[in-house]
Amino acid sequence: MTLIYNGSIVRRAITQLPVVGPVAKKLYRKIMSGSPPLEFKSTAQYWQDRYAAGGNSGAGSYGRLAQFKADVINDFVAKNAIETVIEFGCGDGAQLQLARYPHYTGIDICSQAIDVCRTKFPGDASKQFFHTSSPEADKTRADLAMSLDVVYHLVEDRTYDAYMSRLVSASKKYLCIYSSDEERPCPVAHIRHRRFTAWLATRAPQWKQILKVPNLYPEDPNRSNETSWADFFFFEKDRDTA
Repeated sequence: MTLIYNGSIVRRAITQLPVVGPVAKKLYRKIMSGSPPLEFKSTAQYWQDRYAAGGNSGAGSYGRLAQFKADVINDFVAKNAIETVIEFGCGDGAQLQLARYPHYTGIDICSQAIDVCRTKFPGDASKQFFHTSSPEADKTRADLAMSLDVVYHLVEDRTYDAYMSRLVSASKKYLCIYSSDEERPCPVAHIRHRRFTAWLATRAPQWKQILKVPNLYPEDPNRSNETSWADFFFFEKDRDTA
């Protein structure tokens, strides 16, 4: 059976329900984000369970948000003659279908996501995918290292620090981070907003911000699957402070 959801109709119906409205609203957000209801225990467990249950990379990898992201990154890659790209948190490869990168390496913590990507791009020699724990994930370097809609999903401090360290060490020249950049509360267990620019300034000062691209579709709580709190931040390695 295939179910087709009309977001506005479902939203109106749910918000009008008595008593159970708040619970129903949470269910609606999960349905429309491609995420089945899951218990959060850890970042790694959450994403493994999400993909195992048939979930996807989330609304940000589809529709107009995905197109906006592709337009920005493809333009940056072309203008800076970037040959190799590595992405930490490649997800289900939906965003990658819109990309124009000469050579791409996707890294993910979820083995199911890696399997989906390999199935989605069979025989494409310009793309390779590895699990986070693989030797290839540690040794691969690229002109541009990317993090798209990942930083605010790294709830544990140790996980966040390790991720950021791997991200900066994997890049030979540029960083691209698409995320929120502020400390603020979030009622969802698998989301924690962070000021990642402060981490870079303290832990990796050789990376200097060269560009910020505000989101074309900034956060609107009433259109949560078509808007985002994330903006683009691009950094270049300063050889003099490396």
